[in-house]
Amino acid sequence: MASSVRRRAFLHTAGGTALALGLSGTAAAAPSIATSAAEPAAGSQEFAALRAKWRDLVLGTGFSPTAEPFKTLLADLGTTAQKHLSTMAPASGSLWPDAVWADPDPNTDAASYAFSAKMNDSYSRLGAMAQAWAQPGTGLTGDAAVLDAILTGLDHVNSEVFNTATQQYGNWWNFQIGTPQALMDTCVLVHDHLTTEQIAKYCAAVDHFVPDSVFDNYSGTSTGANRVDLCRSVTLRGIVGEDAAKVELAARSLAPVFPYVTAGDGFYADGSFIQHRNVPYIGGYGAVLHDGVGRLLALLRGSAWELDDPNTQLFLDTVDKAIAPFIHNGLIMDNVSSRGISRYGTSEHTRAISLLGTLVLIGQGAGPEENARWRAMVKGWMQRDYYAPPLKNPGLSLTRAAQLQSVLDDATVKPAPEPVEHRLFHNMDRVTHRRRGWAASVSMASRRIAHYEFGNGEHARGFHTGAGWLSWWGSDFGLDQYSDAFWPTVDPYRLPGITASRKPLADGQGGNWGQPCPDVDWVGGTTDGEFGATGQHLKGLASTMDAKKSWFWLDDSVVCLGAGITSTDGYSVETTVDNRALGAAGAPALTVDGRSQPGQQGWSQAFEDAEWAHIEGHAGYVFPCGAQLSAVREERTGAWKDINTGGPADPITRRYLTLYTDHGTDPADATYAYVLLPGASPRTTAQRARDRGWLRILANSGNQQGVRVAKLGLTAVNFWAAGTVDKVTASAPASVLIREHRDGTATVVVSDPARQAASLQVTWHKRVSKVLSRPAAVTATTGSSLKLTFGDLTGAFGAPRRSRSSSADLPHARTR
Repeated sequence: MASSVRRRAFLHTAGGTALALGLSGTAAAAPSIATSAAEPAAGSQEFAALRAKWRDLVLGTGFSPTAEPFKTLLADLGTTAQKHLSTMAPASGSLWPDAVWADPDPNTDAASYAFSAKMNDSYSRLGAMAQAWAQPGTGLTGDAAVLDAILTGLDHVNSEVFNTATQQYGNWWNFQIGTPQALMDTCVLVHDHLTTEQIAKYCAAVDHFVPDSVFDNYSGTSTGANRVDLCRSVTLRGIVGEDAAKVELAARSLAPVFPYVTAGDGFYADGSFIQHRNVPYIGGYGAVLHDGVGRLLALLRGSAWELDDPNTQLFLDTVDKAIAPFIHNGLIMDNVSSRGISRYGTSEHTRAISLLGTLVLIGQGAGPEENARWRAMVKGWMQRDYYAPPLKNPGLSLTRAAQLQSVLDDATVKPAPEPVEHRLFHNMDRVTHRRRGWAASVSMASRRIAHYEFGNGEHARGFHTGAGWLSWWGSDFGLDQYSDAFWPTVDPYRLPGITASRKPLADGQGGNWGQPCPDVDWVGGTTDGEFGATGQHLKGLASTMDAKKSWFWLDDSVVCLGAGITSTDGYSVETTVDNRALGAAGAPALTVDGRSQPGQQGWSQAFEDAEWAHIEGHAGYVFPCGAQLSAVREERTGAWKDINTGGPADPITRRYLTLYTDHGTDPADATYAYVLLPGASPRTTAQRARDRGWLRILANSGNQQGVRVAKLGLTAVNFWAAGTVDKVTASAPASVLIREHRDGTATVVVSDPARQAASLQVTWHKRVSKVLSRPAAVTATTGSSLKLTFGDLTGAFGAPRRSRSSSADLPHARTR
């Protein structure tokens, strides 16, 4: 259903906190009709009220400027603004000497990108000055000299570069999103001091670079988060210039963002979020989309342009389906942030802060149950983030601080614990596994999802982040794993969990915005919501390396299998069991088969037939078939500029303890098997290694990989090819998970990760007497075994299919 924009009797108010955050009720609704340019323009009072609401959304409300952390944040803002004020020097081609926007060679893409960014940066500095002028407690509040400098700066940048006579150069984003937003935000803050002529010039510049035609088609750079940002640019331009048609156009143009997609950019029904065609991006563009939609919904609520689109509920649903599964104790997992992980000054924790604040904001426009649940989640995440508490982050904005502090101060909100769940995001090749004491996630690539994204000189060495990277964190340990200069110092060929050729790859391998995808289809898995089976047919980037990798997700561990590992690159191939970041001085004890190993840096050793290993304060590792295990302690030095051209070149050194298996040069059909036990003690690890009956590896070949854990009643098999494993037969490639429960029931989950099965029959060789329920398209046969016959699964996009049955051996059996 297309979005409609509802005409309402407007609440004429100065934009107090309740209205700005969407807490107050709206006036009675008039009939829902769309505004048009032919209608009388909305009154100036209406636009003034909207500017007041946006002012609150920019500055934050409901806090005392003399209380912490606000006192310090305001003082820091004042210091920053004072620095900008003292160094501002209008000249031809710049407003600040270190931010020259004049492009000497418009034919050089790299130079054009850098210079257009400096234009955007100049408007951002003016915005910081405007906030310091408008906020109390900054030392510059209401300062006439600051206001004069802001007005001078706005005129200077407009006359020099951001005007109707300039042709766009460099990064389109700077001209259509970054600059218009920074400019319009500043115009809102100083609106009463702008002349009619100034407003007209600034709005005309936005119209020039962001014409109405950007909304003609939902494609190219006008999708997902970019579409939301464009809508924000035009909405604010309409409010500043008091142009009702612009606001209506922008509000209406949000409509394509809300429905779930089945291909390309946007949110999917399974919670996946894609931007740039094939890049998982919940922690980047997804966060931007949520923030933008949240702010625009709050801004327009109760106004003449309030969105009256039932699909906005789909957007609200993505909080639980898409965002929450990737937040763990205050961090947003790096494997959904793509290029963002290479940016200096950011981390899993800093990227989460914006999302936490956004959840508080949009919750105030959601139902009471949703709002209460989200506030409880936010409070729990904040309280458990011991590594980087959000309210102590030096880059925290006052708006976010006010939103988050309001949750901490609300005694009616009880912090929610981390959930126990398993989530499969089959549309973006990601999985999350959540437990009370730890969380883990795996990052994969396929014909549909890129190995990684390189662009704008960012993420130069992320080439193996889709090679089965298994990231994990504990509740009271490991929250710093990826946040303490990990990415500029780690060996990019030894990310935790990956299988990779040591063949050297060029920085940015695959090319600028190449987003290389392997030509494989079988990537995905199954889950019953608590446990899971995941598989990846892996082909290395710019490599002949080929492997089948599986993960079986249990209550306290992850079973990791690899098979069919083959390569003809002329280089060795390694599987990294784990690579723990130890900071600048860490030296945890390493134990292998009960023997303590040396703790000095530069030490390395290979172990024959290792049965278990343990890293103090981190995890245990069990090798059920024995392993040729190598261990190395090393100090690695790098710089942010190595992986992102915008980062500093200062050298950084961090320590690592790496466990890996070397499959040799040009291996043929090599295998591995290990069990990851996050947070386990040495004793628990040793006991698990001695318990030969706990885990049965049913298969580990290039045709099938499967396990049986009797204690959990779990049987799970990834069929790379048709065949029989133990008591399970599949007629075509599939992923199958069976859970037998203590109450006599059983659960069976089946999927077609390759999305190629025109038909599929899965047989569980166990006596079954009755089928309780099944999908309409599935037929079932009972007797000495349960046979489930599926029709064409290619349209299921790899999603699991569920049914229920009862058995003669089990009082009841469910297949789902």
